[in-house]
Amino acid sequence: MTVHFIGAGPGAADLLTLRAVELLRSSPVCVYAGTYIDDAILDHCPAGTRLVDTAKLDLDAITAELVAAHRRGEDVARLCSGDPSLYSALAEQSARLDAADVPWDVTPGVPAYAAAAASLGVELTMPEVTQSVVLTRAQARSTAMPSTEALQNFAATRATLALHLAITRTRIIADELAEFYGPQCPAVVVFHASKPDELLLRGTLADIADQVEAAGLRQSAVILVGPALSRRLVTESHLYDACRDRS
Repeated sequence: MTVHFIGAGPGAADLLTLRAVELLRSSPVCVYAGTYIDDAILDHCPAGTRLVDTAKLDLDAITAELVAAHRRGEDVARLCSGDPSLYSALAEQSARLDAADVPWDVTPGVPAYAAAAASLGVELTMPEVTQSVVLTRAQARSTAMPSTEALQNFAATRATLALHLAITRTRIIADELAEFYGPQCPAVVVFHASKPDELLLRGTLADIADQVEAAGLRQSAVILVGPALSRRLVTESHLYDACRDRS
């Protein structure tokens, strides 16, 4: 049988893909992180599904659940918040499954930064302003960042930054980025993007940390920084240019 790593999206139960929902409905076991995935998503699982919350499990215990289900001949829906390609621990889990000769596959999901941009109604790229988006994180109680990926290296490009796992370091980050973007550069924090309790904090690098601290945010938020967030269009793209040769 197969372990299906499934992107659960940013939180809203109706933002899962059709494939993800079908896998949830057809898998006798669902393994998920209760810290990020709530009952609305788990409601896609039929009655009788074995639900395993990994919030208090280590990698060995999680692997044991996956391998045991495989040996029972049961498919597993392994839910990952957002998209499995970002900060999902897919690499170490799939390596353990390979070692145990357990097949697995991946179903993508809506990433949190995309849901945050949708809530804001912004395009993270803007003609002649920025054409790149950097997805990165901050280091706190986590593995070290590679030295080549220091935040100032990304900031020097003035691309749009989408920072995950960084909300507790907002003030430090804002001060560091202000040296490159300027203190009045737009900065936005989106807490629980797409969920009923979603919170949007709009500001600049000069005041966004004050807003985060006043709101008491400690997790589950994305920080977006960059001039494209201002929505002040400078130049239209050539995509729908009336003068473009479409022959």
